[in-house]
Amino acid sequence: MNPAGTPSLSAELSAAFLPNRVVSRTALQILIAAEALLFLLIWWQSPFAVLPRPNEVVSALGSLWMHQGLGPELWTSFKANVEALSITLVISLGLSYLTVLPAFRPIVTAVSKGRFIGLTGLTFIFTLIFGGGHPLKISLLVFGMTVFFVTSMASVVADIPKEKFDYARSLRLSEWQVVWEVVILGTADRAIEVLRQNAAMGWMMLTMVESISRSEGGVGAMLLNQNKHFHLAEVFAIQGLILIVGMTQDYGIGVAKRLLCPYSVLTLERQ
Repeated sequence: MNPAGTPSLSAELSAAFLPNRVVSRTALQILIAAEALLFLLIWWQSPFAVLPRPNEVVSALGSLWMHQGLGPELWTSFKANVEALSITLVISLGLSYLTVLPAFRPIVTAVSKGRFIGLTGLTFIFTLIFGGGHPLKISLLVFGMTVFFVTSMASVVADIPKEKFDYARSLRLSEWQVVWEVVILGTADRAIEVLRQNAAMGWMMLTMVESISRSEGGVGAMLLNQNKHFHLAEVFAIQGLILIVGMTQDYGIGVAKRLLCPYSVLTLERQ
């Protein structure tokens, strides 16, 4: 304990290995740096000779970016991800909020069961309905994300406590006003969190979808080409770049959640 009465840095680092403790930002940054360094050391000294070393991955990334058009391919994939995510958001929130009407609950339940269906088996049907190329890619992504988004968001709506509805009704609000205040505005922070989770899922599915519909290119098609020729350094480089872009997008959505719904973190123990 330092003279000001706050724990010392060493005490905070020790507390990081105890359950349910809160550490400062400085201690957390030190822990992240140490764990990242340990990961790189283990990777560099990996006994598996087939794995490319970090310097080989960095070199491959530079070559892909400068000579093989990785930048434009990444931009193509990013635009497709954002477009599919936007469509998914509109469809999923609409269906989830419609569960306040009993007539729509069976439909939403049926949509949520679609998460057990693999995308590969739907390719031919979606091609007949939407055509190939860009529409096929977007439709597969939208389907893959919507079934999970609806499942999560419908559960959020169903779990709203009864006392919140009763409190809104006690204020003499009509039932549609109750839906707006309690169901839509009251779950906005959790809707953004579900969006955040499905945005990450979109990046995971994007490489598979772009390997199915390759007419537009994208990092998925490039990744498949490099994997086909066993260029493991290039594969690791592309995967690493996707990870960085996905984490940046995830961070941006998290910042937006804090700005739009600052109340969402007021009662969290780790804040």
